[in-house]
Amino acid sequence: MSFFDAPWHIVLLLLAALILFGSSRLPGAAKALGSSMNIFKKSIKGEDDQRAEALKPEQPTYTPPPPPQLTSGTTAPSQQAQIDELQRQLQDMQRQAAGGDGHGTAQASAESRPQS
Repeated sequence: MSFFDAPWHIVLLLLAALILFGSSRLPGAAKALGSSMNIFKKSIKGEDDQRAEALKPEQPTYTPPPPPQLTSGTTAPSQQAQIDELQRQLQDMQRQAAGGDGHGTAQASAESRPQS
């Protein structure tokens, strides 16, 4: 014997649903149930994949803008002076390493540098 053989079983089921959900939520619940069943049927048949591919818009390709180009004239005079000072210090250190005499060369280079 099945649950749905007697009509009063169906009435009891509907009455229980009405009590649980209330009269205001029942239409929304029925609509959600129907749409989910339709989606399930379409996914079983494979129609959903074909439809999604047909509705899928062409994706534009992104091309990033070119990086900004640095020009040699963009350094400020104070920055250029710092760069020159660092280059002089580097040359002095290279001379010290090559010559082996660190005391006389370091004093001469310190005296030749302007104080800032």
